Amino acid sequence: MLNIFYGDMADAVFNTASYFKYDYADEWITDPFIKEMILDVDSSTVLDSGVIDSPILGKIPPVQLSGGVKTLILVKFHTDRVFNASTCGDNCAKWLLKIAEKEDRTINLRHLMNFGKDSFQIRILNTNQIVYSMKELVPIAGEYV
Repeated sequence: MLNIFYGDMADAVFNTASYFKYDYADEWITDPFIKEMILDVDSSTVLDSGVIDSPILGKIPPVQLSGGVKTLILVKFHTDRVFNASTCGDNCAKWLLKIAEKEDRTINLRHLMNFGKDSFQIRILNTNQIVYSMKELVPIAGEYV
């Protein structure tokens, strides 16, 4: 399940770009799930662990991926940390839910992310409530962001 803490969270990694730069592993980039995610979110194709083909930037290293993709990768592989997912746009929401389908994940949000019209299951840690739709999520999250 995806767990979200809204607002300031003392232990959350706020600067995900710097954390990613010094901590990502090459094998993460060639993971099939990550390759699919990079293609969907950044419209870029992974050529190998060190080269991604971006339609905007050309050939780039992983550290030049969007902030959203870098945060998603960290959420996927660093199960022991909480990351500020406010670096992610709404196009990352479905990927956060997919990552949390198999294992619980906790993220910090400082904005209201749109998780779409389909039902989902998210625990709001601020209140320990489980919500199943944006209609349920918005009033709770709105109290904290």
